[in-house]
Amino acid sequence: MLADEHRVDVAFGRGSVSITADPELAEWEVIRPAFEAALPDPERRFRQAIDEPVACRPLREIVSPRDRVVIVTSDGTRPVPNRQLIPWILESLPVPESRVTVLLGNGTHRANTDDEIAAMFGSDVARRLAIRNHDAYDGSGNVFLGASACGTDVWLDRAYVEADKRILLGFIEPHFFAGFSGGPKGVAPGVAGIETIYRLHRSDLIADPNCTWGVLDGNPLQREVREAVALCPPDFLVNVTLNGEKAISGFYAGDYLEAHRRGCAGARAASMAPVEKPFQVAVTSNSGFPLDQNLYQAVKGMSAAARIVEDGGAVLVASECSDGVPDHGYFAELMRTGAGPEDVLQAVHRREPVPDQWQAQTLAAILERVEVGVYSRMDRADIEACKLAAVDDLNAALREKIRAVAGGARVAVLPDGPLTIPYLAET
Repeated sequence: MLADEHRVDVAFGRGSVSITADPELAEWEVIRPAFEAALPDPERRFRQAIDEPVACRPLREIVSPRDRVVIVTSDGTRPVPNRQLIPWILESLPVPESRVTVLLGNGTHRANTDDEIAAMFGSDVARRLAIRNHDAYDGSGNVFLGASACGTDVWLDRAYVEADKRILLGFIEPHFFAGFSGGPKGVAPGVAGIETIYRLHRSDLIADPNCTWGVLDGNPLQREVREAVALCPPDFLVNVTLNGEKAISGFYAGDYLEAHRRGCAGARAASMAPVEKPFQVAVTSNSGFPLDQNLYQAVKGMSAAARIVEDGGAVLVASECSDGVPDHGYFAELMRTGAGPEDVLQAVHRREPVPDQWQAQTLAAILERVEVGVYSRMDRADIEACKLAAVDDLNAALREKIRAVAGGARVAVLPDGPLTIPYLAET
């Protein structure tokens, strides 16, 4: 239900931007995840989860006092509640902190700065604990483990491979080509070498129709990730689901495949929403900070909305993009290729793999179907260079798109961006 004033707050950075959903202008549908209350005593629930894990022994029985432990967690673009989880895990381990390393699963993303690490973990934990960035491009820092069952050469971070025990943290939500985040994806691509990341993100795999939101079984990318991680699996998984306020709503701990599977079922029920028919216009976010730090990540919000917009329609995304396009990786270079999205797709398929080509491929495929406008803090020229429309006034742009639809428009609003994944009920 819309409020009396018809105002809908759309996530933007650490706050929100408001749109006016005037019922005299269009037919509106606001699509949000199912509300899940935050766990009232998350620390108690955490301890219960690691003491009664899914399909494996309790954590306290897995780690021995002389073990060297690596804890893998996401980088600063993901809202994993590390400030809570890391201290709780440290208290649960029978090893001194000097034998624990936290490894940031950056994939191909840039290294997290000292300030960002302090913000992620708290200054006290960041000061006393060994926290290091994974570097996919560091040949000496990654170990070759052999070829997986599907033929992928598997390189993983040396610190991860050489640890006596490996603990994997993560956050489960629908993912636009892996089906769901979390689980084995935290290892590959999280702490994989660049050769492995390229293989797991090759263009023919990304183009597979089963590499999409909410598909776990039958998703060829998930299958290849699992086969790669099987060469050096984590010993214990702690994954969480979060509600719309990014508070912990569920714990899934234990075997890295079975616990993740249970978490995916919970995430599907909370965050995937059927709609009856396509819309002409959609407004979305990228779920606010930290996911909306750059245009590269904002493709997720665009993708979530575009799947329910008819061909020739429009998607407007509110994403702060405080980190710009960004200026590292190849996403910007690829999106600037040629005159239209078809040129981008040709470049992706023809050239040797480069970082971020999968995101450019996904965005170009969206732009072949719909127009995308971006409301952000970025320079107009940088947005337009990526074949996107720059939006200065979100409400004005929305009214313009609605009035361009003959016979009246149906408008979808996804205030929380890819925290809600809509899908056509008949598909």
